Amino acid sequence: MKKIAIYLSLFCIGFSSLNAQKIDRKKVVQRHNVVNTKADTLSTLTVGNGKFAYTVDITGMQSFPEYYKNGVSLGTQSEWGWNSFPNKENYKFEETLRAYDFNNDGRKALYSVQIKEPERNKGAVDYFRVNQHRLQLGNIGIELLKKDGQKAKVSDLTNINQKIDLWTGIITSEFSLEGTPVKVWTASFQNSDKIGVKIESDLISKGKLKVFARYPSPTGQFLDDAAFYGNENDHTTKIVSSQSTQGLIQHKLQSTDYYTQFNFTEGKLREAGKHYFVYEPSSKNKKLELSVEFSAKNPKSGKALFADAEKESAAGWESFWKSGAAVDFEGSTDPRANELERRVVLSEYLTKVQCGGSNPPQETGLTFNSWYGKPHTEMHWWHGVHYALWGRPEILEKQLDYYFRSFDKAKKLAERQGYKGVRWIKMSDNEGNESPSSVAAFLIWEQPHIIYMTELLYRNSNDKKVLEKYKDLIFATADFMADFATYDKEKNRYNLGKGVIPAQEVFPAKDTYNPTYEVAYWDWALKVAQQWKERLGQPRDKKWDDVINKLAPLPVQDGVYLSTESAKDSFTFPKWMTDHPAVLGALGMVPESQKLDKKIMKNTLDIVWERWNWEHTWGWDFPMTAMNAARLGLPNKALDALFMNIQTNTYLKNGHNFQDKRLRIYLPGNGGVLTTVAMMLEGWDNSTSEFPGFPKDGTWKIKAEGFKKMP
Repeated sequence: MKKIAIYLSLFCIGFSSLNAQKIDRKKVVQRHNVVNTKADTLSTLTVGNGKFAYTVDITGMQSFPEYYKNGVSLGTQSEWGWNSFPNKENYKFEETLRAYDFNNDGRKALYSVQIKEPERNKGAVDYFRVNQHRLQLGNIGIELLKKDGQKAKVSDLTNINQKIDLWTGIITSEFSLEGTPVKVWTASFQNSDKIGVKIESDLISKGKLKVFARYPSPTGQFLDDAAFYGNENDHTTKIVSSQSTQGLIQHKLQSTDYYTQFNFTEGKLREAGKHYFVYEPSSKNKKLELSVEFSAKNPKSGKALFADAEKESAAGWESFWKSGAAVDFEGSTDPRANELERRVVLSEYLTKVQCGGSNPPQETGLTFNSWYGKPHTEMHWWHGVHYALWGRPEILEKQLDYYFRSFDKAKKLAERQGYKGVRWIKMSDNEGNESPSSVAAFLIWEQPHIIYMTELLYRNSNDKKVLEKYKDLIFATADFMADFATYDKEKNRYNLGKGVIPAQEVFPAKDTYNPTYEVAYWDWALKVAQQWKERLGQPRDKKWDDVINKLAPLPVQDGVYLSTESAKDSFTFPKWMTDHPAVLGALGMVPESQKLDKKIMKNTLDIVWERWNWEHTWGWDFPMTAMNAARLGLPNKALDALFMNIQTNTYLKNGHNFQDKRLRIYLPGNGGVLTTVAMMLEGWDNSTSEFPGFPKDGTWKIKAEGFKKMP
């Protein structure tokens, strides 16, 4: 027996050391480098630094923006680049407001909604939905001339071979034009809104290769894909200075102006058309380098070319990849393992490039506008939570700056509707200016997000400084949440609604109350807010406790949770089985609570799985479903959810989550993958087994390091 015990001990030591092996992070990352050998409009690549991003076509620059505009278009966007059209009619935001008293309690709450008439109010709504809008700063591309002097088209390019090295963030693009090779290197500086490019080709010395800058007009539409060249008299561009190694362009729009600084090897920047400028390199050379910087002010930075961008990008990305968590699925026999690892690595890259600023990002990041470029705070959970779980809380913390800047406006919104505390604005610009919306105005599931995200920051450090920094945000949020709950004297309970549109947005505000996900989330967040009081040595808030103790139960019928208490036909009426199956978020996104019965939730998952119209869902619905299954102890079902064969669960070659022809990219899906994988690997507070979200059937070989548990 002693020998057996020794052998078992040695086996366990060997197993532990195997698990303890360090992940070769560079190997994991680089095996998912993207390679393009043709001009696929859905396979564009992006460089950036989280606050600025530049998306390129097959040439390594933005040479063919019109060709790519209906794919993953060639955007150049920043955090600071916003514009507004002139308010010629002198519209007032108050003209978008309409009073509602959903619960017949004398509360005439003012909501900014999409009023259809009279015409004056409709005009105000349209104006404030569109303005401010995020700008496409400009197209920076290669102008290629054929032997006959005509500009080359995408179809003229041959021998295409493009690769992004994810470990360094550098794109290398090779192609030929009429037999002459061209090689382009592209990188983004990490501390400024600037790209660096190096090009080698005989076409340079022949005068057949130049670099252009073209300034599109803002569309004022839902989308802005950086290729609208109409309304050219509504904005102006001019060369401020042009010398042999630099040039400066100023672009003036209706409410903003900004600069583009060029530094280059010998040549000349000249105007070649309206809003169109060309850098003509010296014919003495067969290679060129340049940097292009966009700035809200006249940039004062010194000359820097591609070599500087290359160095900065490589150092910045290596630092990122070596920080935080990592996972390696190599050796797994489940055929989905490599694809899951690919989605993870590319999602890490894409979210770092486009979501690393001081605001919740828009759902299409810094590539092209959706909803006029405005962030949606209810999506911030998907954009931000994964950073904390992957051991990169500093990126999440940076995003939370928005809540301090928008606090006063969120407080005024709550006051306007007769509530205490702050009501976080669902659809806004980076300064928290509200946008009229007949859906956004009634959503509430964004309210607890700030509590969830700051709780993750505290769990990461257990530092009282985190409590001190965010306490005012948390307590004001909880004040609103407690005050928003409506007391039902007849049942001696607090309800959420009427006057609520849940995360599953198909339900009308006037009829809806007690949606399951929101009730569970409200309960959890108010309890956490009380914990913050106690951690800071403050007395518990009596009103919060009253709401916690009397909050409506999660609505149940026939052994399953209803999507909302007001929809008794949640799983029989077809419309109620479309959009987000948010009822599953009550266990998954939200931790298990005393209000929840896991057997009933298992029944709910089964009926949702069987009856839901999955073709009418969104990219984060699949990670949400997977988290629910994982918490129910169903790892195979969690994986099945992550890989459900539905269009909105498509992850393109470049890693973007494709929804449809309108939303070709959707970053909440990428954030959802990262959040769910972290949870499936590290687990949650009361999970005990290793990798609880993955099957224990031997098909998964996993190395993981640096992850944090979910609450």
